[in-house]
Amino acid sequence: MADAGITIQRGAPLPLQTQAPTTVPDRSLQGAPLPLDPHAARPDAQQARMRHTAEEFESVFLNEMLSPMFEGLSTDGLGGGGVGEEMFRPMLIDRYAQSLTHAGGIGIADQIMRELTRMQANQTATHSPDETEDSSGNGSGR
Repeated sequence: MADAGITIQRGAPLPLQTQAPTTVPDRSLQGAPLPLDPHAARPDAQQARMRHTAEEFESVFLNEMLSPMFEGLSTDGLGGGGVGEEMFRPMLIDRYAQSLTHAGGIGIADQIMRELTRMQANQTATHSPDETEDSSGNGSGR
């Protein structure tokens, strides 16, 4: 199994990053089942914060999914095992999860972004300036 000059042995941990990081295309609006409005397409600070939060959530999720894979892994022998490995293995798994998310993840961050965008659009629609006290019917005509 070789990919771009990297060979992975069975049972060995995956290499973190041996190549220069590649730019990941912005997939925040790709396949979104929402009508596009000019505010959603414009990258602003709120969109960036939402994307960061969604990617953090995906990274935590992947960390929780990867952790059980390493529980039964025996690494006894020269240079393996011991207290040091017990301390550093969770950090390694966390870096694996972050690397997977940075490389595009499994789509959870994109789903969260779509849902947050939908919720934001619904909130904007329900609190538009056109819908003031006049549309509620309170205090008019009585």
